[in-house]
Amino acid sequence: MTATEGLDREALDMMLASLDEFVTEALPDERRLDLDHEDVCPEDTIRAMCGEELGVHLVFIPEEYGGLGGGAFDSYRVCERLARIDIGVATSVFATFLGTDPILIGATAEQRKQWLGRIAEEGILFAYGATEPEAGSDLGAMKTTATPVETDGQVTGYRLNGRKQWISNGSIADVCSVLALAPGGPSWFIVERGTAGFSAAHPEDKHGIRLSNTAALFLDDVEVPAENLVGREEGRGLIQAQQVFGYTRVMVAAFGLGGGWEALDRAIAYSVDRVQGGAPLSTKQGFTHKLIVPHAVRLEAARALIEETATRIDAGEGADGALNTEGAIAKYLATEAGNAAAEAAIQAHGGYGYTREYLVEKIKRDVRITMIYEGTSEILEMTIARDRWQQHLKTSGAYYRDAARALADVPGDCGGPAAALAQECLAAVMEACRVGRLTRNQHVLLRLGELVAYAESAAALARRAAAAAAGTLPEKADTRFSPAALATVSRVFARDAVLKVAEEGLRWVSGAGAGVDVAAGAGMDVAAGAGVDLAATLPLDRTRAAQSGLLDDMNLVADALYGR
Repeated sequence: MTATEGLDREALDMMLASLDEFVTEALPDERRLDLDHEDVCPEDTIRAMCGEELGVHLVFIPEEYGGLGGGAFDSYRVCERLARIDIGVATSVFATFLGTDPILIGATAEQRKQWLGRIAEEGILFAYGATEPEAGSDLGAMKTTATPVETDGQVTGYRLNGRKQWISNGSIADVCSVLALAPGGPSWFIVERGTAGFSAAHPEDKHGIRLSNTAALFLDDVEVPAENLVGREEGRGLIQAQQVFGYTRVMVAAFGLGGGWEALDRAIAYSVDRVQGGAPLSTKQGFTHKLIVPHAVRLEAARALIEETATRIDAGEGADGALNTEGAIAKYLATEAGNAAAEAAIQAHGGYGYTREYLVEKIKRDVRITMIYEGTSEILEMTIARDRWQQHLKTSGAYYRDAARALADVPGDCGGPAAALAQECLAAVMEACRVGRLTRNQHVLLRLGELVAYAESAAALARRAAAAAAGTLPEKADTRFSPAALATVSRVFARDAVLKVAEEGLRWVSGAGAGVDVAAGAGMDVAAGAGVDLAATLPLDRTRAAQSGLLDDMNLVADALYGR
C-alpha cells in the first residue's frame, strides 16, 4: 500500500458541510423515524448521495479512476459524519466501498478502470458477498463454489453456486463482489445484477439499521466470464480480504464513534433543559459523571487510535494487512464505547429515551450492529490477543515494557505516566499468563484482548493530547476539545486503563490458576504461584495512587462538554 495524501482540509470540510446540508433536506428526523418504522431503505436517497447531487462515494475512489482520492483519514471523517446522520444509511454507502475492496487490492489495471470508473461516473452501488449462513466470520469455511467453464480447452468463464448471508445492499446493488471456492482456492468474482441465476431474498427484518438494505443472495448456476475473476488469478481471495481489514475496521470504528457521539450529544442537550430537583440535570454530578463523562472519555480514546491508525495507513504502513491488529483495536473499543454511550443516552433521557421521538432509542438499535459486522467483538478480542501474545513471546516480554518507555516524553498532564503504567502492568500480566500457561483458557486470552485495547488506546490518547498541546495534530484531525480539555480527557482514561489492566489482569490470572489441568503438565501450584507472583510484581500502589485527582478531572471534562 503506497502513501496517500488524500484531500486537503478545505476539500474535506466542504464535503462534510455538503453532506450535512444534503441530509438535513433529504433525511430530516421525521423521515428517518418513518423509514425506520416501516423498515424501508431510502434507495433514492442513497443513489442521490452516490450520484451527481452529492458524490460522497468519490471520496473512496482513486483520482485516476475519476474519484477524489481520499485517504483513510478522509474516509474515517466521512464515515463518522455519515453515522451521526444514520448508521443504516452509512452502511449502504460504505457497502459500495467495501464491495470494491477486492478490486482496489487485487484487480488488474483493466478491471480497476472498468469497475471503479463506472462507480465514479455512474454512481452504481456495490455489495460485498463474503459471509455465508454457516461460515460467519470464518471465510475459509465457505461453501460457495466456482466451477471453471472451458471452451476449446481454455477457461472462458465460471459457474457460481451457493448462498451469501447478511449482505448490505443485497437486493439494491448493481454489482456484487462474490467470494467463491475455485479449484485454485478462494477467489473473488464480479457479478452483475440481472445475471441469470443470481437473485436476492426479501430484505431481513432487522433489530436496527433498518434504513439499510440487508438480504441473502442466491447463486444458482450463475455464469460469469473469466474476465470477472478479480486479478485473473485463482486462490487470492482470502489474502485480498485480509489485506484491507485494518482499513475497513477503522471505518466501522468510525460508525461506532459517530453513533455514540450523536446519542451522547442528544443526551447533553436534553440535560441542559431538563430540570430535576430545582436545577438542570447538567449541573448534577450524579448525572454527568455516570451517564455522560465516562462515555465521552472512552469515545475520545477510541478516536485517538482511529486517527493514529488512519494516519499510519495513509503513510503506507498498511500493506499486506500490517495494521490489522490496530484496526481491530480501534473497531473493538469504538463500537463497544459507542454502544455503551447510546445505552447511557437512553437512561439520560429517562422515560423519553425509551420512546421513538427522541431518536436515542433508534440510535441504540443502530449502533449495536457495529459490534457484529466486520468482525464481532469476540473475534476482535481473539485477533488482538493472539497478535500481542505472539509479540510478548517473541520479545521475551519486552514488547509492552518498551511501549511504556516510549511514553517517557509524553507530559504528565497529558496522561503519559498513567498510560505508561498501564503498559507496565500489561507486560506483567502477560508474563504471569506465560509462566502459568494460562492462555490455554480461551476466556483468559479474550480478556487479554480487552486489556490490550484499553492499554494501547490510553497510549494513543496520551500521544494525541501531547500533539494537541504542541500544535502538531494532523491537519484534518477532529478538534472538538481544546488542548487543555483533551489532556484532561486523556488523564481520566489513562487512570481507567491502568486500573482495569492491573485489577482485572490480577483477577483473571488468579482465577485461571486454580483451574489449570495438572495432567497437562502445568501444575496447579505453578499457576497459582503465577497469581501470587503477579500480585507482588504489579505496581498496585502506584496504580491506586494514579487515581488521585480523578474526580476533579471528571469535573473539568464535564465543564468542557457543557461549555462552562
